[in-house]
Amino acid sequence: MAATTYQAYYQYELKKLIEEEIQRLTDIVTTESGVVTDFSAYRYHIGQIRGLRMALELCDEAEAVVNGKE
Repeated sequence: MAATTYQAYYQYELKKLIEEEIQRLTDIVTTESGVVTDFSAYRYHIGQIRGLRMALELCDEAEAVVNGKE
């Protein structure tokens, strides 16, 4: 596997895992079975979601830099 192919596959898998974790945390906050009982736990989960979304944005920004778009 060429380095470029490996890097593209790695990036794809990493983004997929991050998106799955965002969905899991969102389900905890929004579903009855995952009801967050106190405000501090709610804020903690929302903070994790925000951090993971920022990680996805940084991945996109890094990709744009590598591709010469920025």
